[in-house]
Amino acid sequence: MLTLDKVFNASVVLRNIIRETALVRAAGIAPDCELYLKPENLQITGSFKVRGAGYKMSMLSDEEKARGVIACSAGNHAQGVALAASKNGIKSLICLPDSAPISKVEATKGYGADVCLVKGCYDDAYKKALELRDSEGYTFVHPFDDENVIAGQGTIALEVINNLDNIDAIIVPVGGGGLISGIAYTVKAIRPSIKVYGVQSAGAPSMLNSIRDNQIECLDSVATIADGIAVKQPGENTFDLVSKYVDDIALVSDDEISTAILALIEKQKMISEGAGAVSVAAAMFDKLPIKGKRVVSIVSGGNIDVTSLSRVIQRGLMKSGRTSHLLIELIDKPGQLKDVSRIIADCGGNVTSVHHEHAGETESVNGCYLRIEMETRNYEHVQLITQSLRDEGFKIISH
Repeated sequence: MLTLDKVFNASVVLRNIIRETALVRAAGIAPDCELYLKPENLQITGSFKVRGAGYKMSMLSDEEKARGVIACSAGNHAQGVALAASKNGIKSLICLPDSAPISKVEATKGYGADVCLVKGCYDDAYKKALELRDSEGYTFVHPFDDENVIAGQGTIALEVINNLDNIDAIIVPVGGGGLISGIAYTVKAIRPSIKVYGVQSAGAPSMLNSIRDNQIECLDSVATIADGIAVKQPGENTFDLVSKYVDDIALVSDDEISTAILALIEKQKMISEGAGAVSVAAAMFDKLPIKGKRVVSIVSGGNIDVTSLSRVIQRGLMKSGRTSHLLIELIDKPGQLKDVSRIIADCGGNVTSVHHEHAGETESVNGCYLRIEMETRNYEHVQLITQSLRDEGFKIISH
């Protein structure tokens, strides 16, 4: 049974394990509200997951510790369990989906755990972990559907409330629901006036669908850059707690998540993984009723693979109009490229790539296509450039 006493006890137990992450005022990211960030991406292991795992380890019996523990994870829970187990001298085996970023796999090994890669997604790793638990006698540490894990995550709420007065809302990423369950339960017990909002990726809306239909539902598949919250089915405990204590759940797209990651990098010098940035994306793109409110977004983790980060930044630049593409149909004659370049330069755009090709699909026999990539300020800037080109007679095929 989850109790407030457990959450307070967890805060004491975790004092020598975790790092208390101070709130950061985030000006310029969501101008319609007073936004603060709870940077759990700066937590030891780079994620909030070490809180729940650390408290769970402390509650194991000597016999359970001797048998060792097993867990499954998209990556962050794995690292939390690995570190907590190592600190307690407990052997740990982690089942990870084979799609997990290499950085998370290596980090898990680095914290002292053995790793078993499983083909598929989180839910496939979960099934494998249960099989090994039954065959080898390990104690299973659930990533979210466990009262002690939930209590550990609830310590975030205690820190937020102690750090900031007059909070109107807390926005929390949602995968299986362990983080928001702990935060919502704790907040509503101490400061029930604070709204608690969840955010899921539009490609993995398992909790939102379940709450909407008032029953636990399992998605056929998940597809999102936010791998940390790509969960097909919420837990029984978390579904019940979210149903009782969470005020609403919003969805954000991969493009919106990418834009939020980029905004955190540029404006806060803060690296977030996709799952960690969904709470910021919801604030940025008006997904929740927070205009004029004092709001805390939980940035739940920062363990993003460098290769993935590069792709996400590029996607964020395109989503925000910072980079753009033009396809222009031209008559193939001298001076055309010079005129196009002049117009773009006069408008303040920066051409980064040019590709000139002849094609039989143009209206004129002497026609050709010019593909241009540019650095721009925003969508309004792109519109200015395209309109300026049209005004001088150029035919824009796409932009």
